[in-house]
Amino acid sequence: MAKPRHFGNEEMLMVPFLDILCSLIGVLVLIIVFLAVSQTTQTEGRTEEEVNRAIKHRQLSQRQQREAALESEVKPLLVKLASLEEEADAKEQQAARLRKIVSQAEDSKVLSQNLLKSLDNLLLEITGYETQTTEVKKSIAELMAEIKKRDLVAKTPGPVLVQPAGVGTEPDSKVFFVEASGGKIVLYWSKTEMTQVSSAPEVIIADTSYEAFLKKVKEQPKAKIVFLVRDDGLGSYNNAAGWAQQTHAFEPAQVAKLPIPGRGRIDLGMFDSLLGTIPVPEGTPLLPISTPTL
Repeated sequence: MAKPRHFGNEEMLMVPFLDILCSLIGVLVLIIVFLAVSQTTQTEGRTEEEVNRAIKHRQLSQRQQREAALESEVKPLLVKLASLEEEADAKEQQAARLRKIVSQAEDSKVLSQNLLKSLDNLLLEITGYETQTTEVKKSIAELMAEIKKRDLVAKTPGPVLVQPAGVGTEPDSKVFFVEASGGKIVLYWSKTEMTQVSSAPEVIIADTSYEAFLKKVKEQPKAKIVFLVRDDGLGSYNNAAGWAQQTHAFEPAQVAKLPIPGRGRIDLGMFDSLLGTIPVPEGTPLLPISTPTL
């Protein structure tokens, strides 16, 4: 008699539910960590330099508010001091008149005694005014010392860092810089060698330094002039760039304009190999390195 066939239990390879759950939790944890890190490093699309500039601006605004508060405290004290000194002078004059009356009224004892009493009272008032004046002067001196300590005088502005990203140049090209501000331009022969020239039209067309600068730039292939324009330098830029295009046939792509915020000196330290240099013509005056080009 045939025996029934017994089939072996075929094991099915399945991932346990708990393993799936643990894997899902792990993925969620990684997503949460990633979102937390990105949130802490998020700066609303601003660069680190812009964030630092915003922080400095806020600190400067807070400092100006504190200084304005100190000045608002000093002004009422100065007014009070002037008023006290004026009243003290009036009392002194009144006391002088009483002394004169007392000296003329020696025969009348009653009158003299009344006048002497008035004079004593008046002298007490004068003493009180002198005490108040001393206290007010002391307060003013303390506030002025605090103002001096906080250095209300404007300091030399920090350098303005020019970044290559805003210039738009090819990797093998050279960039030459001309700074345009109110009434003048500054030629950058190198990072540290600069010459200042008046931006008046009658000066630019005849200035040998600017002419030599334009010729040397034109001789170099793929050269580009970038005008660093201050907030008051649009007229200087128009005169200088117009003359360069008119007399040396610079193409529009070879002449760029880059607005420069602030009033500090220009820092070209980030250009390195992109920065073009020109030998300074003999006899050309140079600006001192420490002089901020405003």
